[in-house]
Amino acid sequence: MQRRTLLKLGVASAAVLAIAGGAAALLSPGLTDGRLSPVGREVFRSIGRAILDETLPRDEISRQTALDGLLNRIDELSIALAPHAQAELSQLLSLLASAAGRHGLAGLSEPWSSATEAQIQQALQEMRLSNLMLRRQAYAALHDITAAAYFSDAATWPQLGYPGPVRI
Repeated sequence: MQRRTLLKLGVASAAVLAIAGGAAALLSPGLTDGRLSPVGREVFRSIGRAILDETLPRDEISRQTALDGLLNRIDELSIALAPHAQAELSQLLSLLASAAGRHGLAGLSEPWSSATEAQIQQALQEMRLSNLMLRRQAYAALHDITAAAYFSDAATWPQLGYPGPVRI
């Protein structure tokens, strides 16, 4: 394949994903009034399971409690975002929540809620190492939001060896 053909294919693919994301956002937004919608919560819960796998509690009740806390902190974070950033995050979550977006952007064939941590980790790794800037940017946003929201809770600091802020 010639380089020009490959570039045209990349541009066309990005345009299709953008249009699909816009359509998906109208049908099922990732954020509603600045907070995660049900589809946004499903995407971030699954991504949280995969990214935070080794740091989450092992017993199921504590694990679900930690993931619920993560989603609540992501709500707080998203409310504080500028309107244009909220719109972009909402579009990304809408696109990832759709089957076509999940396949095209994340490369994940299973629905988020039924995919294993290993399948989601593989999909995220492929996004991180992708040749398409769009996929790498989406990965970076999902990773950074998840990690920042989770580790902003003081209860998670001992896992990092962080004693907390120095008293002045």
